[in-house]
Amino acid sequence: MHTQPRLKRALPQQPAATGAPAPKLARLGALHPDDMLFVLPLRYEDRTRVVPIGALLPGMRAVVEGEVLLAEIVFRRRRTLLVRLADGSGSLTLRFFYFSNAQREGLARGTRLRCHGELRRGPLGLEIVHPEYRRIVGLGEPLPQTMTPIYPATEGLTQGRLRAAVERALRSLDTSGVAELLPESLLGRAGLPTLRAALEFVHRPPVGTQLAELAAGRHPAQRRLAFEELLAHQLSLMELRRRLRRDHAAALTDPVGLTARLLAALPFSLTGAQRRVLDEVESDLGVATPMARLVQGDVGCGKTVIAAAAAARAIGSGAQVAFMAPTELLAEQHARSLAAWFDPLGVTVSLLTGSQPARMRRAALQAAASGSAQLCVGTHALFQEEVRFSNLGLSIIDEQHRFGVQQRLQLAAKGNAATSQREHTPHQLIMSATPIPRTLAMTLYADLDVSIVDELPPGRTPVRTVVVPEEKRAAIVARIDEACRAGRQAYWVCPLIEESEELAASAAEETAAALAEALPAHRVELLHGRMPSKQKDRIMQQFAAGTVQLLVATTVIEVGVDVANASLMVIENAERMGLAQLHQLRGRVGRGQQESSCVLLYRAPLSEMARARLAAIRDTNDGFRIARRDLELRGPGELLGRRQTGLAQLRVADLARDADLLDEVRATANQMLQAMPERVAALRIRWIGEREQYGRVG
Repeated sequence: MHTQPRLKRALPQQPAATGAPAPKLARLGALHPDDMLFVLPLRYEDRTRVVPIGALLPGMRAVVEGEVLLAEIVFRRRRTLLVRLADGSGSLTLRFFYFSNAQREGLARGTRLRCHGELRRGPLGLEIVHPEYRRIVGLGEPLPQTMTPIYPATEGLTQGRLRAAVERALRSLDTSGVAELLPESLLGRAGLPTLRAALEFVHRPPVGTQLAELAAGRHPAQRRLAFEELLAHQLSLMELRRRLRRDHAAALTDPVGLTARLLAALPFSLTGAQRRVLDEVESDLGVATPMARLVQGDVGCGKTVIAAAAAARAIGSGAQVAFMAPTELLAEQHARSLAAWFDPLGVTVSLLTGSQPARMRRAALQAAASGSAQLCVGTHALFQEEVRFSNLGLSIIDEQHRFGVQQRLQLAAKGNAATSQREHTPHQLIMSATPIPRTLAMTLYADLDVSIVDELPPGRTPVRTVVVPEEKRAAIVARIDEACRAGRQAYWVCPLIEESEELAASAAEETAAALAEALPAHRVELLHGRMPSKQKDRIMQQFAAGTVQLLVATTVIEVGVDVANASLMVIENAERMGLAQLHQLRGRVGRGQQESSCVLLYRAPLSEMARARLAAIRDTNDGFRIARRDLELRGPGELLGRRQTGLAQLRVADLARDADLLDEVRATANQMLQAMPERVAALRIRWIGEREQYGRVG
């Protein structure tokens, strides 16, 4: 189990006492007693046997029993209670930084204790800091007969109180039961236990259960719960898709031929993949049902041209287009690129971002509301309440993984208020340069049709990637000097703007100053997200024009920046970044005819995870292979970004681990929508609860 689920009941019940404060349990999603059944353990410990103190080693977690030899308060850097415990085979120290007088008095000499905790080396030998413990009277209590679950912590609730609340909920199953919502035929066919059996197992794994199997999430009981959670999300997204298909949209047919004029004016021809995907998009736009299509493609495959052609079709049909990007820098660049294509066609492109001066912002808002701005480019500012459109027919979202489903639907909802003639929902085109396998995309984006641009434009040269230790920094600087003297340009990417003691990463400002000193013959400039828009614009224009040879930047350049003459990229502290981000950054070079290189600088020692990531990015330029490896290494939450609403927030299931369940999940979802609609809502309530509202706006 990797993260804490906040789950709801299958069917409503009346509140009842749980033995723990309701507001504190509510933080775990437990509003009713049976909700505690779905507050699942994060991990387990084996407390079924006592380990002699003499057999303990640092790093072990163990149960020990012994007699208190000494309890004293010491005053050094902080007030501390030290308790010496012995069992005849040895002794250890219990260390308490937070304690009461009553607690100290209860640990008097001669008291017998049973303790559990993690052993570490201390000034007096082995010790446990703040162990769980209880006094033993007479023969004491018997040891547990099941593995001990460790539940997610919440302020004011101890593990003991959480376990007691779960135990009460488990006992209530004898009288009230729990609704079995999966088709009975599925349980037998897939070899899955019943829900009751699965819940009893995950809360009370019997002695002999392999902790490694539990930690890996591969036990049939865990798989049963993972299947049901995946199913609940699949059903929710499919229902969202069905609701969207029932809405009305304006059919965009482009009677004035603006799309053809745009494509004819481009200085290049579309690739076969671009043409195929554009045909799919145009087919969707031509009907009165809202399009909801995701266009996936590797870095540099030309998704923006497809978006521009779709925008031309909408504008040629008399509608407005909203184009949303995740960062101001990318929004500004999109606005410049789109204006260069559309201005000669008489189409007005406006820009709306959060940091614009008040006068520019007012003008952009007025242009959107009046309809004089036919193509409105912006950041998340576009879906704020004050933004109004005259006739929004198409919303385009770049880098979908940076936004949530709710934000996408907020933007789409603006079409309902955009026209007084007839309420309609805008078509939606979503783009992502974070390619993921099709099977996974069909699950993550069950509310969307998926198109893949699987061909790069001619002239793109593969980028050579090398992994280099920090000690060879001087040689890399010399290589930049050589490239710039040959008329090339380079990026140097740093992960932070300012120095941080917590992260041993170089600050971009300090790096820029050091590189400017080391390369006096070349112009070095700094670019980061906190700069004013005009300053960022000026620097990027100078870099694109070739007057800046080396651009030192934070990951603000991760997407969208396109300078064909830049043939070398250095990424500092590359071991700290995920594969998807490294691949996006590397995509800024290799956009011209010359051979390009990406240097990944790392600081030793490398963790096994970092070593695997750097090897993966070095060995391939294929974004889909990289995405699959990133999914294996880090899971969907990291691959897709933390803001992604929906399956990236899975609590029990893991998309990489449980990918083999997805085909059966989709088949079961289709079966239940047709034959068991009464169970569909109950499943969504149990696993998603209020989060199901991400499918509703307004």
